[in-house]
Amino acid sequence: MADKKNEQKTVAENKKARHDYFVEEVYEAGIELFGTEVKSIRAGGVNLKDSYCDIDGGELFALGVHVSPYEQGNIFNRDPLRPKRLLMHKKEIMKLTGLVSRDGYTLVPLSLYFKGSRLKMALGLCRGKKLYDKRDTAAKRDADRTIERAMKDRF
Repeated sequence: MADKKNEQKTVAENKKARHDYFVEEVYEAGIELFGTEVKSIRAGGVNLKDSYCDIDGGELFALGVHVSPYEQGNIFNRDPLRPKRLLMHKKEIMKLTGLVSRDGYTLVPLSLYFKGSRLKMALGLCRGKKLYDKRDTAAKRDADRTIERAMKDRF
């Protein structure tokens, strides 16, 4: 029997983030939401594309995360693009502040998932890719694919 507390169910992924950035490290953070937002996320009404994180006054916020209004939510629905506070230990936030202040680093939400009954967000400490890096990645992926096909045909 699987352990329900550690079971992870991915709700949304930011595939564009891995295309546009080199992910150096991955962190896990809780996310502060209202009830109707959680219900909307459970129904799949969330989009992480073009989202990013910002540290303001010692607190960590996810900006640009679009949570669609819950259909049965009426007056309790919140603004879909409101900044969502992320929950991490103070030491981790201070460490991230130091890392992000360096040149070229940013915090990007990579995925949103349920860990047991709690909603968590995977944050990536990322460095931006140049256009030639993106082309190299695509060329490497294509080469790996052709090698796999050749090996499959050979055996």
